[in-house]
Amino acid sequence: MHRVFLYLLVFPIAYAQSTITGRILDTTQAALAGAQVQAFRSPGEPALTATSNPTGDFILNLPAGPYTLQITAPGFLEYRAPVTAPTTITAIQLQIETPHTSVTIAESTGYLASATTSATKTLTALVDVPQAITVITSEQIHDQLMMSIADVVRYVPGVSVHQGENNRDQLIIRGNSTSADFFVNGVRDDVQYYRDLYNLENVEVLKGPNALIFGRGGAGGVVNRVTKQATGSVAELNLQLGSWRNKRASGDFGQTLGKHAAYRLNAFYEDSDSFRQFVGLNRYGLSPTLTLSPGPRTRLVIAFENFHDHRVSDRGITSVGTRPASVDFTTFYGSPTQANIRALVNAGSITLEHQAGRVNLTNRFQVANYDRGYQNFVPGAPNATATLVSVSAYNNATARTNLFNQTDLSTSFTTGPLRHTLLGGAELGRQFTDNFRNTGYFGPATSVLVPFLNPQTPLATFRQSATDADNHLVTNLAATYLQDQVRVTRWLQLVGGARFDHFDLRYRNNRTAETLRRPDNVVSPRAGIVLKPADQLSFYGSYSVSFLPSSGDQFSSLTTITQQVKPERFTNLEAGVKWEPNRALSVTTAVYRLDRTNTRSTDPNDPTRIVQTGETRSKGLEIGATGRINRMWSVSGGITAQKAFVVSDTTAAKAGALIAQAPRHTFSLWNNFRLTGKLGAGLGMVNRSDMFAAIDNTVVLPGYWRTDAAIFYSVRENLRVQVNGENLFDRRYFANADNNFNISPGNPRAIRIALVARFR
Repeated sequence: MHRVFLYLLVFPIAYAQSTITGRILDTTQAALAGAQVQAFRSPGEPALTATSNPTGDFILNLPAGPYTLQITAPGFLEYRAPVTAPTTITAIQLQIETPHTSVTIAESTGYLASATTSATKTLTALVDVPQAITVITSEQIHDQLMMSIADVVRYVPGVSVHQGENNRDQLIIRGNSTSADFFVNGVRDDVQYYRDLYNLENVEVLKGPNALIFGRGGAGGVVNRVTKQATGSVAELNLQLGSWRNKRASGDFGQTLGKHAAYRLNAFYEDSDSFRQFVGLNRYGLSPTLTLSPGPRTRLVIAFENFHDHRVSDRGITSVGTRPASVDFTTFYGSPTQANIRALVNAGSITLEHQAGRVNLTNRFQVANYDRGYQNFVPGAPNATATLVSVSAYNNATARTNLFNQTDLSTSFTTGPLRHTLLGGAELGRQFTDNFRNTGYFGPATSVLVPFLNPQTPLATFRQSATDADNHLVTNLAATYLQDQVRVTRWLQLVGGARFDHFDLRYRNNRTAETLRRPDNVVSPRAGIVLKPADQLSFYGSYSVSFLPSSGDQFSSLTTITQQVKPERFTNLEAGVKWEPNRALSVTTAVYRLDRTNTRSTDPNDPTRIVQTGETRSKGLEIGATGRINRMWSVSGGITAQKAFVVSDTTAAKAGALIAQAPRHTFSLWNNFRLTGKLGAGLGMVNRSDMFAAIDNTVVLPGYWRTDAAIFYSVRENLRVQVNGENLFDRRYFANADNNFNISPGNPRAIRIALVARFR
């Protein structure tokens, strides 16, 4: 019955248009990304083109009828076969170019991902998406031995890392700080913890408000992790040793199960100390995936992750005057035996993909349980002579269960000369959160003065103060959205749509039994235009809006004041150029203005009242380059010039104040050089200008240069050894901060050695 309904829905407008979809694999049955797909009726006729995505999938929207399908990829023989649209091809296996070709691990296919489904929820070439997007591929993750989100964004223009109290991932994207705009395969992953990269195909950083696709928040952008899929045979083992007793092992194993199923298992374990005294971590994870293909038009993916992270809590060092304190970089504040962080994540998902005629249906259901807590000691201000420094303490625990279901329907059709890709969808969500906090006491006091050069404290006792959190929140979400991508002519494309969100927060204070509720209904529009004078060149402009409810991105509390205020609004105007001078390289330029309005401010006529007249603005220029310049040289990096400032007074600062930790200029460039068939080298440079530690613009974190490098050697086809060096010149710098008195020193010179073995 549902299939009949879908046919009736699209038949009146879609009868003239159809699709060719398929999945491209290499000789090991692994997904092949970046393959070029063309369909043409006869030689010499203009071809319709597509590019396979990270899971090997492609889609061509074209009139029904017979075609010749041609697929090419570097290092593989050309594939050519007759097809009749509409059709779905479950697996197209490309063969290595010659029987004697040897593909080694040192061989580089570049860092370019040419298409994404995350930005529009339809498979779209990046050159056709009217917004700035940076994709960090698994190859770049491996080359730089990345292990964290902070590592991922080091070479992403427009993004910097916030300290996040050194207990969570927190980013500043285009001048807007966020600890909640993280997603996994497009589903919200908003609890504050440190994520790992062991099971990822790539990481996508989508800049500017993205509410139409991702919902609330996403002020400056979002980070979406794309996990590895079970598509064929794979077997890889990665062993790593490094400075400060770093030890890490990870494995990636998968196999087909007959013609209609495949499994994949990713796992890792890491144990490491730090250049910071007493600081270390221990974490591990397990992520199995099962893919079932009961029919040529249906795929079911069942995935699970069990992740543990335990580490010592470290809030960095204090400051003196307008600069970070001149103390040993290893100096630890507090009681190391009581400073700890824990995170336990159990997340499962079921994804159904089905093609019903000309309609593509995707339904993703995810349930995730988080048990996260930390106990930390917080450096404070030193005394006037800088001989003593204050230290306070507290602990905080969050338990959250997320349930989300996303349903998307997409289809392609023509109306006269216009070719449409229409998306409609709905999202339902429910989040249960419990927050509990204790204050640390040193005898009767909540802080203690300790020697400035040796600021370890006596043991603290922890109990609730009169204002500590003890609450329960239920968050309900219901959303629907509609988007149309229109190809007007070969050189003109339009994107437009809107999302409606109903967001209902229910709060209970367990200490007082007080209950509060705040419902919000918001509409988030999106509009974009793409001009394409050539297939590999586009000029674009876009407008988008996102909202953040009054309870904030973590909705950790609700008060009688915040209950009354409207959601904050983020309005983004962006224009840019995307150019792919060859099939493996992308150069992008974006200029933007992002306004944050409805920000809270104190009423100048009544200091007891809050008014929503505050506004901040970020404006800037981003230039990025990603991919392969030639067969020997791959790059990733960019330049940012920005200014983020307070336009009108907020509760945090007066007009004119600069946004904390939003540097005016950044530069980054990672290079991978293939010197011979077996030997390669990497060289990376990162530069950041001065920036303020906090919105009061008092303490300055000086700018710095940092240089990284790597050497790769393929012992044989399936065995690679690499050595990575970070901060090779051992520069002293300060990476980030949480406030004026919690500043994180950058790590000194570090060396890591990795052995990568692949089995067939």
